Amino acid sequence: MKRFALISLLALTAAPVAAQDHVTRVEASRAAIQQFAQTLQGELQAAMQAGGPVQAIEVCHTRAPEIAQQVSGQRGVDLSRTSLKIRNPSNSPDAWEREVLERFDARRAAGENPMHIEEFTYYVRGDEQEFRFMKAIPVGEVCLACHGTAVQAPVIDALNRLYPADAARGYEQGQLRGAFVVRQPM
Repeated sequence: MKRFALISLLALTAAPVAAQDHVTRVEASRAAIQQFAQTLQGELQAAMQAGGPVQAIEVCHTRAPEIAQQVSGQRGVDLSRTSLKIRNPSNSPDAWEREVLERFDARRAAGENPMHIEEFTYYVRGDEQEFRFMKAIPVGEVCLACHGTAVQAPVIDALNRLYPADAARGYEQGQLRGAFVVRQPM
């Protein structure tokens, strides 16, 4: 009987720690995403004002990976983006990410606000364990210049030059462009 009580006591004390662990990890993931998104958005807005969508594509091509790497290093996470319709092959989703993206699309289609769609899990891959967090990226009006259905010829030329396998076009405002992905080692 004492052994059962000890196990139950351990289980009760471990549950709040695990709950707090995921709350802390979710908050850290959101903060990393916010830092990345704000930094990239600022640079994209400046590029749009200076040279329009073609210059913004250059920023996305060169600065987005640099900003992601910088935020990852500062925050101790691995931050990236992925989509079901990728522009950059290095952003291809793995199997779990693809499943989450498909659920995100279904949730948006069912009426959920895409600004609030997110998901996390504790992911085990062999001996490695990591916390994974994904947050949807909705298509805003400004995104349509490079990702929409009426992309202008100079933008198409720049996309074809930088992203020959680009599939990230044809979106409408409010759809999901993809998701931010944050991985945290455990």
